[in-house]
Amino acid sequence: MSNQVETAVRGPQAYALARDVIDEMEKARVWPTPLNFEIWLHYLGDPDGALGREIRRMLAENLPITEETSEMLAAEFLPRGRLSDEIRDAGAVLDRELASVASAIARAHKTQSDYGQTLAGASDSIDTATDGDALKTVIGGLSTATRKVRRETAALEKRLEASNNEVARLRDHLEQVRRDAMTDALTNLANRKAFDERLAEVCAEGQKAPLTLALLDIDHFKRFNDTWGHQTGDQVLRYVSTVLSRVCVGQRFAARFGGEEFAIIFPGESAGAVMAALESIRQEVASRSLRRRSTNDELGAVTLSAGFAERRPDEPCAALLERADAALYASKRAGRNRITGAPAVDRAPGQRAA
Repeated sequence: MSNQVETAVRGPQAYALARDVIDEMEKARVWPTPLNFEIWLHYLGDPDGALGREIRRMLAENLPITEETSEMLAAEFLPRGRLSDEIRDAGAVLDRELASVASAIARAHKTQSDYGQTLAGASDSIDTATDGDALKTVIGGLSTATRKVRRETAALEKRLEASNNEVARLRDHLEQVRRDAMTDALTNLANRKAFDERLAEVCAEGQKAPLTLALLDIDHFKRFNDTWGHQTGDQVLRYVSTVLSRVCVGQRFAARFGGEEFAIIFPGESAGAVMAALESIRQEVASRSLRRRSTNDELGAVTLSAGFAERRPDEPCAALLERADAALYASKRAGRNRITGAPAVDRAPGQRAA
């Protein structure tokens, strides 16, 4: 929780803020689940933050805030959630493992030290031994000490092996948690956070090869929600995402950008190859007439509008994204269900179409 929100919920205005949260959730027709309450608390507690801006955008565009949407918002804008809890728990397990290993090493070290003293004492005893019984006693003591060292060494090896296995398990688990935190819960594509990180990475790698960014938007998506309900809208989103997943293989990176909008990063591909890939996606999406799963009612064809821009030398990520967005708007303005490449010369940005 941000410091600003943390202060608000622990001060005199906390109850008023909580009432405002409930009122605003009711206005937006959002169920007051614990997750939604936390999201709206952050939204009203820090309205100018990234989460606040995203919720205002969704409300302005009348986008539905479903359970899946809330999970996406939480994963992207509330990083202290599951990932932080998992990291904290893993840290506690690692602390216990390290303490256990340290204890095993200390015991083995003491045994080795005792064994050294036993050997030194045995050497002196052998030098002064005058009969066989004395030698037998010395050898018996050495044999006992050797067995003890072997037991401690075997126990230490077993403990280290178990610790290595546990650390490997934790590493795999945290990697899965990290992937979950970067994945959109509804579509199983990368989420906005993962997209932002990937775009920053490829922009920072330099421009030894072309880099193209595409934005895609489902045409008239609001109609699906208004006519058939949000579950049907989710069905449409999942359908489009499966098409993107099939086409975006190799170095291509597809993500749910937000709402009904998707983004694809094309590293090292020419504008012609990008245009062909986007056209393949557009045609495949429009080729099927979807049916509502619950009633088998025909939903009609789904169409996409897309825009793409090839990165200019040393162009910032934000500028590349803005040009791709302008190209998408050009497709919307020209009638939708089409693909537009960003112009070579910038134009004044217009207001985006719904």
